[in-house]
Amino acid sequence: MPNSEKITINMSAVDLGKIDLLVQEGLFSNRTDFIRTAIRNLLDKHDLEIQQSVTRNSYVIGAIIYNKAALEKYRSKGEKVKMTILGYLHLADDISPQLAKEVVESIQVRGIFHASDEVKAALIDRIK
Repeated sequence: MPNSEKITINMSAVDLGKIDLLVQEGLFSNRTDFIRTAIRNLLDKHDLEIQQSVTRNSYVIGAIIYNKAALEKYRSKGEKVKMTILGYLHLADDISPQLAKEVVESIQVRGIFHASDEVKAALIDRIK
C-alpha cells in the first residue's frame, strides 16, 4: 500500500531559484524536502478548517481497505456502504464489478483511491 503519491507542479523560474538558494544554504536537503515542509506548514496552519470539514462531511481518516469478504457481509445484511475517506481507499482485486455495484452507494476520497479499472468503471456514477 503506498503511503504517498507522486504529483507534478509547475513553478516559475524565480520561485524555483529561491528554493534552490535555500537548499544551497543548507536550510533544506533538497527541493522535495522544501516542498513537503511548505505543504505540511500550510496544512498545520489550516488544521481547524480541515477538522471542521472532516466532521461536517463524516470522513474516515486513514487507510481503508475493503475486500470481497467485507463487501459480501454488507450484501448479506442488505446494506449499502458510503465510502467517505480522507487518506487512502483500496478496493481489493477480488471484488467484482457486480459486487461493487450492489454494495457501494457512494465513494468520496480526498487522497488516493485504488481499485481495478473494471470496478472504477462500474462505480463511475457513484464516485464524487
